[in-house]
Amino acid sequence: MNVSTSTLSLTVADVDASRDFLCTHLGYEVAMADDGFASLTRKDAAVDIVLLRKGTEVLPAEQRDREAGGLILALTVTGLDAEETRLRAAGAPITMPLREEPWGERLFQMTDPNGVVVQLVEWAAPDHREDRDQEPAAHVVTPSSEDVTVSSNATMTGLASPGRGSAELRTWTVRMEAGATGPEHSISREQVWTVTAGVLEVTCDGRTQEVSAGQTLILPADRTRRIHAHEQAEAHVSMRSDGVASVPGTEGSRELPWAR
Repeated sequence: MNVSTSTLSLTVADVDASRDFLCTHLGYEVAMADDGFASLTRKDAAVDIVLLRKGTEVLPAEQRDREAGGLILALTVTGLDAEETRLRAAGAPITMPLREEPWGERLFQMTDPNGVVVQLVEWAAPDHREDRDQEPAAHVVTPSSEDVTVSSNATMTGLASPGRGSAELRTWTVRMEAGATGPEHSISREQVWTVTAGVLEVTCDGRTQEVSAGQTLILPADRTRRIHAHEQAEAHVSMRSDGVASVPGTEGSRELPWAR
């Protein structure tokens, strides 16, 4: 068998939305298009993509109602950091922040309007990985003013993260003034809150409890929560590096700025 080219055919609800996403953010060009159909290509080794509208009679009857949501389109690129910076500045929906796996794979993910996950990947050069293996086993993180985020209800100071020496976790401190209440939200990963000063009132899935200095609260993933401080309070928070936040009643998710 001799393969001359490769094409990925995706059945989606809104062909125009996926076409615009791929052309705007990933440099694809329209080779052919018609109502409910678009054929996209790039001038490099990227796989060609055909978009078909769900329900189209071009497909066999048993395939017409299938959708490509949840599929991962992985593209290996060079200059991954620059691509992540470019796409974030362009407002692309980055749904998994840049991370590096222990085996040398560096990647981040976006999700298009039809739920198709696009993953950009770059492999760490062998000499880079060898240099990394020779680095000190322990890292000391000293936060600076650039690591501090002040919101209307709290002050967050970023500590460990993949950009600051940690391979798997993100940690930060939270300080809330008396009477402050955070927004109702959920996080895609489990969080561990250790209160270091004062008392925090935490409502999770409708249940409210107080957590005092010296106590640790474990908040499960994807549970709606709200945090209130009756008095000035501080806490140390940790979670996996790929956790993102969602707000009830709004679409999509976002990375926590202080946890980058």
